[in-house]
Amino acid sequence: MPEEDPRITELRKMRAKALKAGGADRIAKQHAKGKLTARERLDLLLDPGTFQELEPFATQRGDLAAGGETYPGDGVVTGYGQVEGRTVYAYAQDFTVSGGALGETHAKKICRAMDLAARDGVPVIGLIDSGGARIQEGVLSLGGYAEIFRRNAQYSGVVPQISVILGPCAGGAAYSPALTDLIIMVEKQSYMFLTGPEVIKSVTGEVVDFESLGGAEVHLGTSGTAHFTAPSEQEALALCRKVLSYLPGNNVDNPPAIPPTDDPQRMDEALNHLVPLESTTPYSMHEAILKIVDDGSFLELQSTFACNAIIGFARLDGKPVGILSQEPSVMAGVIDIDAADKMTRFVRLCDCYNVPIVTFVDSSGFLPGVGQEHGGIIRHGAKLLYAYSEASVPKVSIVTRKAYGGAYVVMSSKYLGTDITYVWPSAEIAVMGPEGAANILYRKQIESAKDPDKERARLIEEYRKQFLNPYASAGAGYIDDVIEPRETRAKVIAALNALRDKYAQALPRKHGNMPV
Repeated sequence: MPEEDPRITELRKMRAKALKAGGADRIAKQHAKGKLTARERLDLLLDPGTFQELEPFATQRGDLAAGGETYPGDGVVTGYGQVEGRTVYAYAQDFTVSGGALGETHAKKICRAMDLAARDGVPVIGLIDSGGARIQEGVLSLGGYAEIFRRNAQYSGVVPQISVILGPCAGGAAYSPALTDLIIMVEKQSYMFLTGPEVIKSVTGEVVDFESLGGAEVHLGTSGTAHFTAPSEQEALALCRKVLSYLPGNNVDNPPAIPPTDDPQRMDEALNHLVPLESTTPYSMHEAILKIVDDGSFLELQSTFACNAIIGFARLDGKPVGILSQEPSVMAGVIDIDAADKMTRFVRLCDCYNVPIVTFVDSSGFLPGVGQEHGGIIRHGAKLLYAYSEASVPKVSIVTRKAYGGAYVVMSSKYLGTDITYVWPSAEIAVMGPEGAANILYRKQIESAKDPDKERARLIEEYRKQFLNPYASAGAGYIDDVIEPRETRAKVIAALNALRDKYAQALPRKHGNMPV
């Protein structure tokens, strides 16, 4: 047996050093905090044995190394692997090396992974755990962040970009996840903010901690920055894998279908009894959605933000779709600024990646009030109008009850280019509700009546029968069919199958000027 080539021995030593990065002591500290290392995270994200690392021996320039010490990989592990047999690129910041702080080489490695993902037409996943910019590298660190941000923007709508926040993401670093398609955070462990508690205290005197400032719960339910949270890193990474199953590799692929396990002709009789006879009585749109989509397939986004609106991925006959709706049991399903923003971004996400859009409508309109008007409800509502008008994917809408005024128009109405529009027998499509309409149309008649209250009630009911029944809308051509609620699943699946090869030629332009 010949002696081992010393060059091979050296390579093995270098690999072993790269695998331990910041060293055994720092890895132990990471584990003591209940956190995984960068490589352990990649092992959970990717199919076993598929990860192929890129640039594991890249280091800082010697003149920039703290104390003259460099670490192979420079605090980030990058490469490619597979998720359920589909290739993805990924990078995982290594908190055991300089707290995961980003420097010149660190940034170049991330940018290379992003460039390769865009070139190969596959998703890119960022596993983020970093204290921010590496101070000793000065403007080189800031330039590195800018290079990442530029790619986030350039590749937006080209390949899916998902950020999984597994620790701190502070300062300007938070802009990269904000530019990606989806953000997943770990409860009680990850946080994002631009200015930390110390800065806020020095400027405003307000005392806050990391969790209340930018924790997972805050960004899911208050700021609307995050799309999902999970109790642990393991569950966050499993959730990332699940999200990828609804998205294609790039903007010219179709979303991945799976063999259907639910009968496409299934009808749930409970849907026929879901909407109350009294139009002001709430019901659960979540319940309707769960009864219509493939069993167990609904994955809701931003579940605690703007709860008067519902967005999420689901499958119908094994094929991914995007679901949008109001929730009539919350604020009567009215659309406010946050709900408009929430739905707008999701419409555009679906349109980017060829995911058909199914919209359920039950809204009495936009939320009135000085605060909403001064906050720009016109501008925010226009975003939603713009997004639906621009979207070229197959679009199917179902009016379950109220579709009043602007809410009717912006929520995937037929005249915004929606392909198929169904309504349930409980549908009410009108400029406004019957009470307001009667007060305006018949004001003098009501005022001159012997019993104004009785006359108002009579005219409201008359208006309701004449204008708010779904057959008035069907007769005017506003809808395509009135269906039994239990038929919705089969009808929507049939419509989407018919629209499978839809092609919509866009007018030539650089880009539109969305009212952001």
